[in-house]
Amino acid sequence: MKLGHSLMKHYLQFKDLRAEEYSYLFERARIIKTRFKNYEKYQPLVDRTLAMIFEKASTRTRVSFEAGMYQMGGSVVHLTTGDSQLGRAEPAEDSARVISRMVDLVMIRTFEQDMLERFAAHSRVPVINGLTNEYHPCQILADVFTFIEQRGSIQGKVVAWVGDGNNMANTWLQAAEILGFTVHVSTPSGYEVDAAVAGVGDSNCYKVFNHPMQACEGAHLVTTDVWTSMGYEAQNEERRKAFVDWCVDEEMMAMAQPDALFMHCLPAHRGEEVTADVIDGPQSVVWDEAENRMHVQKALMEYLLLGRIG
Repeated sequence: MKLGHSLMKHYLQFKDLRAEEYSYLFERARIIKTRFKNYEKYQPLVDRTLAMIFEKASTRTRVSFEAGMYQMGGSVVHLTTGDSQLGRAEPAEDSARVISRMVDLVMIRTFEQDMLERFAAHSRVPVINGLTNEYHPCQILADVFTFIEQRGSIQGKVVAWVGDGNNMANTWLQAAEILGFTVHVSTPSGYEVDAAVAGVGDSNCYKVFNHPMQACEGAHLVTTDVWTSMGYEAQNEERRKAFVDWCVDEEMMAMAQPDALFMHCLPAHRGEEVTADVIDGPQSVVWDEAENRMHVQKALMEYLLLGRIG
């Protein structure tokens, strides 16, 4: 049975949920991960089907959602623009009306947030943002959960964002405003975070620094992303020149707290946005971070389909 419209939630950007809902999700993710590690079968989503729609290629998003849904007892339908009408100019609204009559949940990884919003507006089931040009909420959900696992509450802490003012940076700002921490942002000139796109109302949740070393000073977490995101490949060479001083190295990590963590959403290019010494070093938690995509998304899917458990 599908949820009624009055109960249905979408997860299109990080600010779609409240702080207390995140507290619940992080606790559920902890419980679900513990069961997974203990080989305890837990399948609350039997007879539920997830449709995954990919307009952008993926490794971690596909594996984490697909494996997670199967582990929860559900089924998965995988669609790309090459094997569906979405790639043949069918309006997102029409695709939503059809697909949402046949499945219980939809995850979309696409380019424009507008396409995701239009699909969700005409969907009878919850829609999850698997990544858009503007936001990447599931990744930040995993990143915050990983920080909590490793260091406890993120409230009052400092996260240093070094690199492009992209979908990850936008989502970190939303998370800071909701969960009560501060983001130190340092980007090359011309690649700043657009506060209007990020959609944060409290300018106190982030500070902008011209130099990445300043952004890393006193940080509890240092994080970055590739210099050229999918869809911007034509800018690759000019970005390589602009970002040359925004490579996270041991000198930057030394400016942070002694026990600061390093995160990267992957895939990574060693020697570009991060040195091998950092991403493969003792402060890096990128592999736990990648695995945690699956655990937090299982908690998210459970919540969107079943509401609160217990």
